[in-house]
Amino acid sequence: MSLPFYVSPEQVMQDKAEYARKGIGRGKSIVTVEYDTGILLMAENPSASLSKIGEIYDRIAFAGVGKFSEFDQLRKLGVRYADVKGYSYSREDVRGKALANAYSQAIGDAFTRELKPLEVEIIVAEVGDPRLAGHEKNAIYRVQFDGSISDHQGYCVIGGASESLQAHLQSSYRPEMPLGDCARLGRQALARATNGEAKIPLQNLEVCVLERQRPGRKFRRLSADELRGILDA
Repeated sequence: MSLPFYVSPEQVMQDKAEYARKGIGRGKSIVTVEYDTGILLMAENPSASLSKIGEIYDRIAFAGVGKFSEFDQLRKLGVRYADVKGYSYSREDVRGKALANAYSQAIGDAFTRELKPLEVEIIVAEVGDPRLAGHEKNAIYRVQFDGSISDHQGYCVIGGASESLQAHLQSSYRPEMPLGDCARLGRQALARATNGEAKIPLQNLEVCVLERQRPGRKFRRLSADELRGILDA
């Protein structure tokens, strides 16, 4: 009688983590940077129809890297979560921290219980609102493939060459930068992951902002022409 095949739980988790990291590492990075009146989210994305960045709710944006079908499903789940909470209570009760925690639990459960982990890494960004006590400041949350969650101030990078890009932002970022400077910094950071290319064509950039002073919904997607005007300003 042959003995059953045994793999230690530690080895199983290590294999899952390595599998997820490889999948995420093949994706293009996404940069999130705070500017003086909001938050900028920028990704290299040549596709005009498949978005990596999207709106979740009035003041909340989502960005994902890795397997598109998986992080897009998470985005849709987040929209439904926010809509139900906003309808059941009030729109002001929908907060980025609660959404990030819900994502953390869902991704962590999949990593622990499923044979194949989600090949995703996401950002939940919330622009501050001076009318809401305790939420006057911006918030940026990063959720990794195993469900681990971290909050960031100023900037955050996910996917691809995130460590290299994070180091570049750390050396170049300064608080209260205007939007034009943040857009140029984000473009420079993303270019570092493209084998030394000087610049990424504007039509290959997906850029969205959360504007604190914008009435109602704060999320706005920038066209290539708008981005050109901001970069040239």
